[in-house]
Amino acid sequence: MNVSRLVRQAQRGNKEALLQLILAEQDAYYRLAYSYMGNEHDAMDVMEDMIVTLYEKLEQLNNREAFYSWSKTILVNRCKTVLRKQERYLPLDGEDDLEPSLAAWTADNPYRYTESEMDMSALLAHLNPRQREAIELRYVHDLPYQTIADMTDSPVGTIKSRISQGIQKLKAMIGGDRYENDRGEITGASADHDPIRT
Repeated sequence: MNVSRLVRQAQRGNKEALLQLILAEQDAYYRLAYSYMGNEHDAMDVMEDMIVTLYEKLEQLNNREAFYSWSKTILVNRCKTVLRKQERYLPLDGEDDLEPSLAAWTADNPYRYTESEMDMSALLAHLNPRQREAIELRYVHDLPYQTIADMTDSPVGTIKSRISQGIQKLKAMIGGDRYENDRGEITGASADHDPIRT
């Protein structure tokens, strides 16, 4: 599929070309909308709003190759607008105070060092909303750093920092700093707690 050619045709009024572009990524659009909205009905509503906006503003897109990052940015912005109106989107200021207690979550969890037993959504819930959003956009939705920066109106360096800090928190939760070297000894921060003698 030649995205640039289809965008050019859509900009000239070819509705079928725009439809073809949208259908090619419909699953990605839905997953992205659902991750923000949390239910099928609202996700479909914001997708419809995105399609209308694309139709109305497509002629403003100069870089035709950037159609998908541009359209996903429109989708994310629409999700945030709807959530604010529904008062479900918390402002990002002071959100570190809202993080659940990590110790409470891991204290009685026998699987806290077993990645395969973890529910990723439960893990991500322990990150602050900015870190969670950046990690989900990067690794769940496979978006490039620049697109995430555009979507969140943040510098690329800030996005990389949020992802790095979030991953460090996740590693700490699942014992990711703990691994065996080639001699079977546990190394890393947990080595002091669980030494293995050979």
